[in-house]
Amino acid sequence: MNDTALLSQAETHARPPVSSAPRWDVESVLALFELPFADLLFLAQEALRKHFDPNAVQRSSLLSIKTGNCSEDCGYCSQSKRYQTGLETQRLLSTEEVLAAAKAAKEQGAGRFCMGAAWRGPKEKDLPAVMEMVRAVKALGLETCVTLGILKDGQAEQLKEAGLDYYNHNLDTAPEFYGDVVTTHTYQDRLDTLRNVREAGLKVCSGGIVGMGESRRHRAGLIAKLANLDPPPESVPINNLVPIPGTPLANSDPIDIFEFARTIAAARITMPRSYVRLSAGREQMSESEQALCFLAGANSMFYGDHLLTTSNPQTPLDNTLFDKLGLHGI
Repeated sequence: MNDTALLSQAETHARPPVSSAPRWDVESVLALFELPFADLLFLAQEALRKHFDPNAVQRSSLLSIKTGNCSEDCGYCSQSKRYQTGLETQRLLSTEEVLAAAKAAKEQGAGRFCMGAAWRGPKEKDLPAVMEMVRAVKALGLETCVTLGILKDGQAEQLKEAGLDYYNHNLDTAPEFYGDVVTTHTYQDRLDTLRNVREAGLKVCSGGIVGMGESRRHRAGLIAKLANLDPPPESVPINNLVPIPGTPLANSDPIDIFEFARTIAAARITMPRSYVRLSAGREQMSESEQALCFLAGANSMFYGDHLLTTSNPQTPLDNTLFDKLGLHGI
């Protein structure tokens, strides 16, 4: 088959169903995964360049504002009180502590500041303190994002009133694999929170984790579920599992970098107007592997030395990589 025929085949596979809902079914996304690698990256770059500056990368900084002692049993998470991971728990930070971290992040070039708390969901007594943090960070001129777990009715509206821009709540994986990772809350719980967030007028940040023992079909199922949210998330973090000793997924086999890049490319093609974020696991990647992910359509990243409880490439290393690739941060 010649190059023209290959590209024609790729473009056919890349089109969502025309006359039937949902826009993307699992088989359509799986067909993207199974394209020749070069064809897949070509389509991903085409989608990226249609909607974004292909050399601009949105940079987000992430801070844990309350660490550990979480009641949930997410199999990948060091913060669950059900597992012995050696994590030091931390109370809810003060607004002053959060503001200092946000100022430092802005000085280093971050455009968005994300705050995460290890809760099943925020209690009403904790929400005013988080809202105060949001107002303070927003006043610095940064975009704001929080991830607080499952939201009760009315809480998304309160966060919106405080000036919040994004709410993060990942779907983690495909519905049929979810029970192998989490049992203390359901997939529907996550979808309900995303609906509440959207109805409150907030932007949605939602993605997942790969490398947890799922199949390629499961990865396609995750992407299809995200792409069929109405509208799709404005921000889609794709995390590469960092196995944490003491958690059920501590001995998971690492995912092949080309399969990881295929996941990013599928997210880019199916959600062309979304920021697709290269998230956890980036420190374990070489410069060339990270470059491959940007070629596959990633145009966002976590920026700064730490994520919630795991390390991240140091800022000078990221700046050097940006120089090598001709990228600039936004």
